[in-house]
Amino acid sequence: MENPRASSRAPASDVDRLAAEMTEKFRSVLSTKRMNDLSTNVSHSRSASPAPRDFGTPQPPTTQPPSYSSLKNIPLVAQAPNPSDLRSMRFRNMLHSLSAMPTRWENPGLLDEALRVVPLEQIYNEADEESQILQAEADSLGAGKKAAWGYQDCVVRALLRWFKRSFFQWVNNPPCSRCYSPTVAVGLTTPLPDEQARGASQVEAYKCSHEGCQNYERFPRYNDAFVLLQTRKGRCGEWANCFSMLCRAVGSRVRWVWNAEDHVWTEVYSVHRKRWVHVDACEEAWDKPRLYTDGWGKKLSYCIAFSADGAMDVTRRYVRDQNKHAAPRNRAPEAVLLHIMDEIRSVRRKDMSKQDKFRLNGEDLRESKELRGYVISSIANDIIRLKPQDIISGMPPQESDKALEGRMSGNQAWIRSRNEQGRGQSNQQDPRNQHPH
Repeated sequence: MENPRASSRAPASDVDRLAAEMTEKFRSVLSTKRMNDLSTNVSHSRSASPAPRDFGTPQPPTTQPPSYSSLKNIPLVAQAPNPSDLRSMRFRNMLHSLSAMPTRWENPGLLDEALRVVPLEQIYNEADEESQILQAEADSLGAGKKAAWGYQDCVVRALLRWFKRSFFQWVNNPPCSRCYSPTVAVGLTTPLPDEQARGASQVEAYKCSHEGCQNYERFPRYNDAFVLLQTRKGRCGEWANCFSMLCRAVGSRVRWVWNAEDHVWTEVYSVHRKRWVHVDACEEAWDKPRLYTDGWGKKLSYCIAFSADGAMDVTRRYVRDQNKHAAPRNRAPEAVLLHIMDEIRSVRRKDMSKQDKFRLNGEDLRESKELRGYVISSIANDIIRLKPQDIISGMPPQESDKALEGRMSGNQAWIRSRNEQGRGQSNQQDPRNQHPH
């Protein structure tokens, strides 16, 4: 009678034999690689040595590209700009100059003075109400659920509504102060001593369009947030400057975000969400980082966020689809930009305690992970939307037909001149922006 144990061991012996053969092949390949590496090293160390011999299988064709691992996933290392690279040096100097903007909002006395123009009781009442509503919504979803936004976030949201609807005015062309007729831009003029003393970087000149008037109007472009508390008017730059300062005054950590395509906005740090939140006072927009690309239809190259604590390249937060919305980044190599960001952080943090530096470094790492996640999410969404016929035909996935939100601040002519009207949509304009202010 056949022993059942013997028959059960037969397949195992085949597996053992196969494993032994695979092991021997692996050892042979590994030995060959070691011999080739050794021969190569010897040839480099002795100039008179013959060419390295191949001790194993034939080498792959020389036309074959390098291995994937040799090209991908190489960490970007910060590199100082070459002094002879004038373009990179100009970019570096400009970013260092821009980085000083948030430091102007750190004077406690001036911030206290700024709060005098803010209806704090109204702001905090609205924040209390919204915070309670958000918490009630979270509680209704079950125990342990977290509210969408924290109390301080609600304070900034209330400040945003008041700033946009009641406090600041948008300027297209200033009206004639004599007859209140529309004016026409005629160019730039030299700041007067008083305008210069108040920080006017430049002054725009306008001429009254009424034939019987022909009066000239001046529009100084002030760069001092505390002067803007008095004038209470301007365009993107003035809005972001003044609003960011008020966010700082109510106790939020704030960033001023510069975009190379001629726009600026604000980011505030949400302790509740442990991340930076996009805020655009011109548009009364809260946490809508895709507004400029998906909404206005713009292509963006650089979005750099500056704070009193440092700087961060946050372009990936605002450009999710590199193929559709990324503009060329050619002002400096990426390694040089990384070095510039490190430089600015070092300057801003040099006098901080070790604990503060450690905390900020942790925030930087967490934000870098967040920004990488946007890239991964974008790729994953493209893959999900792919259809078999798209793969066969090589066509990209079709876009959804959702309405895009074009720009609301500024009149239609100005928006069209900047190509920020969105795609195929008539904007819901703020009526105050349709007449000169």
